[in-house]
Amino acid sequence: MSERAAPLLNGTPRRLPPLLRRAWYGLNQAFRRRIAHTGVTPDQYTVLRTVLEGSSVGLTQRELTEAMSSDPNTVASLLERMTAAGWVERRPHERDRRAYRLRLHPRGLKLYEECLAVAVTLQKEVLQPLPPGERERFLEQLEIVSASCREAAEESPRPGRIVEDETAPVGARPDRRKTPRSPPRSGI
Repeated sequence: MSERAAPLLNGTPRRLPPLLRRAWYGLNQAFRRRIAHTGVTPDQYTVLRTVLEGSSVGLTQRELTEAMSSDPNTVASLLERMTAAGWVERRPHERDRRAYRLRLHPRGLKLYEECLAVAVTLQKEVLQPLPPGERERFLEQLEIVSASCREAAEESPRPGRIVEDETAPVGARPDRRKTPRSPPRSGI
């Protein structure tokens, strides 16, 4: 199989991006529907979980943004609504006057616990098609792929930089976002 050919699934190329997108979208929609009665969105649940699982002194907004693999504007907007709702509180940082420490209010903790039961059940359902002995290994492998994706994102070039792609067909327009790299991996 050539470097450019992807493995086939039922006669169609099996590629990482659409598979991850479909899995994430389906999981997100299922979770959204199951917790709708609580008034919490999946992103808000992620904030609640990440803050609770973070440092005992409370995460900073920057730490939360990194832990969620999100962008600062999205997290700021989420925190604004969640603070107004009384789910999260911001306390002044002990050394940095520009930063705050985030902690859950009791109401936020109650909502988190209610949604956690749904999240655990949903994860069990989603992993059910895998043989029991392979479920943990699948999650370990997904964690490795996730870390690799994050590394690739951190290596992304500055916008506007033009780099020739030696693997592109002759006459193809250069992608302004590419950086020098090793040959493409199979499946992408």
